[in-house]
Amino acid sequence: GKSAFRRCSSLLEITIPSSVKQIDDYVFGECTSLKEVTILSSLTQIGKSAFRKCSSLTNIAIPSSVTQIGDDSFDECSLLKQISLPSSLTQIGKLLFNECSSLTKVTIPSSATQIGDYAFLGCTSLTEILIPSSVKSIGNYALYDCSSLTKVTMPSSVNEIGDFVFKGCSLLTQISIPTNVKKVGDSVFKGCSSLTQIIIPSFVTQIGDFAFSG
Repeated sequence: GKSAFRRCSSLLEITIPSSVKQIDDYVFGECTSLKEVTILSSLTQIGKSAFRKCSSLTNIAIPSSVTQIGDDSFDECSLLKQISLPSSLTQIGKLLFNECSSLTKVTIPSSATQIGDYAFLGCTSLTEILIPSSVKSIGNYALYDCSSLTKVTMPSSVNEIGDFVFKGCSLLTQISIPTNVKKVGDSVFKGCSSLTQIIIPSFVTQIGDFAFSG
């Protein structure tokens, strides 16, 4: 059930058997010594904050059977280096990888239609992200302060880019705004001090406050 192992600070590893279909909210939240998680293939859902603040967790394999991952499931997993998301996932939830400061690589599945608010905020080791053609919206602060990010590929399917999305991405050098985007949000590229080229499509009707400031 919910919070079943929460704050078990000496727990080092766990294997979740194939009989388990769902990991409830907060189940392993704040298990600060947890390094290894093995999930067998029948799991379909990971709840909200399930692994939040598991600050010793370095990697985790999520089986392809998983269709839903709750908001802030891996929030502040500061040693998590890489993760493969299942191809059936339709949404990258809010705060999903917030402050995962060691995360260098993430592959967003082609089934995802939305990247939630704060999804990758503070992922300061993330260097590149490929957004698939299924994604239609990128939430507020989604890539805020990803200070190692040098390249972002946004497909033409994207029609909404929230506020502060790329703020503080100080190594980002160029970006093309998709042709379906009509509004560039507030402070979207604020503090992108290495940005030398940006292509704004003719369909853009509004550019937000401080969009390119600093």
